[in-house]
Amino acid sequence: MKKTNSSSIVFWQKTAGVGLATPAITVVALLFMYPFALSFISSLRSQEGIWTFANYVEAFSLYGGDVVFTLWVCLASLALLIGFTVTIGGFLRLGAYPVLEFIFKIPLFVPFVVVGHAMRVFLAPHGTLNSAIAITGWFNPDMLPSFAFTTFGLIAALVWKNLGLALLLVLGGFRSVNEGMLEAARGMGAGKLRLIWHFLVPMNKSSIGVMAVLTFTSMLGCFSIPAMLGNAGGSQMLMMDLYHQSVYQHNYGLSNAIGVITYIASMGAAIYYLKGLAKK
Repeated sequence: MKKTNSSSIVFWQKTAGVGLATPAITVVALLFMYPFALSFISSLRSQEGIWTFANYVEAFSLYGGDVVFTLWVCLASLALLIGFTVTIGGFLRLGAYPVLEFIFKIPLFVPFVVVGHAMRVFLAPHGTLNSAIAITGWFNPDMLPSFAFTTFGLIAALVWKNLGLALLLVLGGFRSVNEGMLEAARGMGAGKLRLIWHFLVPMNKSSIGVMAVLTFTSMLGCFSIPAMLGNAGGSQMLMMDLYHQSVYQHNYGLSNAIGVITYIASMGAAIYYLKGLAKK
């Protein structure tokens, strides 16, 4: 009798677990896996309807440099974003700065296209940044460089736009740390930077990992900011290549191949994070 009851309890626990996971799995299947499958199938067909890998060969031959450039921009932006987010989030956790916290979360509510236009104006040759510097009289305004259409401008825009979401995720993890542990560390002479990097960060690697994966995939799929800020010395983000092939060239096989490459890059970041969790 006890064995029967035990088996019944285990069965219903497993059923409840499957029931809880089903909505999330369904959303992932419909919004991610299904479009990925359609893109992958379309990428294997030429414009004549022949099954081939030619679209991938053409994608890497035409846009191999853009693949490297896109990954480099996203990784550089992510590295800066993690540094800024951890530092800012740490100081907000260790002290009460509600106004600053609100200001840093503003980018969360600003659309990508608005960020792109704002950065183009801010970083233009005679934009807000150079005009503010020229007021000091230390530099000739006509000799100041423009960062609007450079890799620096692109990275700056991506970091600023994703700062709000990153801070929201990381700060939530930081605030889950027991205050008594931080007080004990302060009692041992730990300053704010040591508290942040030696206590808060190691105890919130999962939160930082989630933030890194979400923001990295967001940067990979970003279109409005690269469209507004232009290319950087001829190189451009993959979403611009995809747009060009689908809208102007109507080469849907090649554009889907570019999309699949972006999917795989995003999936690689997620798999790397999940493997790290599995080791624990």
